[in-house]
Amino acid sequence: MLRKYVLHIRLLACAIAGAAYVADAQDVKAPASSPSQQGTRPSADGTGERGQSPQLQHRNRRYQLHSADVLELNFPFTPEFNQTVTVQPDGYITLRGVDSIRVEGQTLPELNDSLRAVYGKILHDPVINVELKDFEKPFFIVGGEVGHPGKFDLRGETTATEAVAIAGGLRDSAKHSQVVLFHRVPDGWVQVKKLNMKKMLKDANLNEDAYLQPGDFLYVPKNTMSKIGRFIPTSSLGLYANPGVL
Repeated sequence: MLRKYVLHIRLLACAIAGAAYVADAQDVKAPASSPSQQGTRPSADGTGERGQSPQLQHRNRRYQLHSADVLELNFPFTPEFNQTVTVQPDGYITLRGVDSIRVEGQTLPELNDSLRAVYGKILHDPVINVELKDFEKPFFIVGGEVGHPGKFDLRGETTATEAVAIAGGLRDSAKHSQVVLFHRVPDGWVQVKKLNMKKMLKDANLNEDAYLQPGDFLYVPKNTMSKIGRFIPTSSLGLYANPGVL
C-alpha cells in the first residue's frame, strides 16, 4: 500500500512539471524579424514588401557613405596595405591587393566589417582603422512658399518646423496645412509625408513634427495639393522643386 501511494505521488509530480513546461513554452514568443529581414523596399502601389514600409525618421543615425567620400585605411600590423580611397560614382572603392567592394550606404563600422572580411582572405585576422577624411556635408532643401528657399547645412537635429524657420518662415500665401516632406529611399523611390504645420503651431503641439535626414526636401505649397501617394519615383521630385508647374 505504501509503495502504491509513493508511486501515485511521483506520477502527480511529473504531471505538474509537464504542465508547467508546456505553459512556459507557450509564453515564449519567437524573436521579431529585423527590418532587414522584413524588407522595406516600396512597391509600385506605394506599400513596402510584405506589408512593411521604411521608417521616415531615424534620429541620431550614423553617417552613411556617399559618392566622392574620401577614406583613409590604416593597417597597423601590415602597413604595406595603408591606402587612401575615394568612393566612386558607382558606390565602389578600389582596394590594394583585393577586389573592389561596394560601400555606398554603409556606416563606418559596417565598412570596417566589410574590409576585414575581404582582407581576411589574404591576411590573418586583419586589424584595420578607417578614418573619414572628406565627405559631403549633410544638407536639406526647402522650397515653395518660404521667405528664402534654398539648400541649407543640416547641423544637428533639425525638425521640419525649424527648417521652415531657417528658410525665412512661411509666406502669407503658404498652404501650411499641407507641407510635404520628401525623403529618398532605395531603388529610385521617394517617401512622402504630409505635415499639418498649421495645426501643430495653432495647438502648440509638435509631437507630429518630423526630424530631417540628410538630403531631405521640404516643400511648402501655395495652393491645395492634389492627392500624393506615400511613395513616388525620384524623377517626380522635379515637379515639386519647381513651383511654377503646380
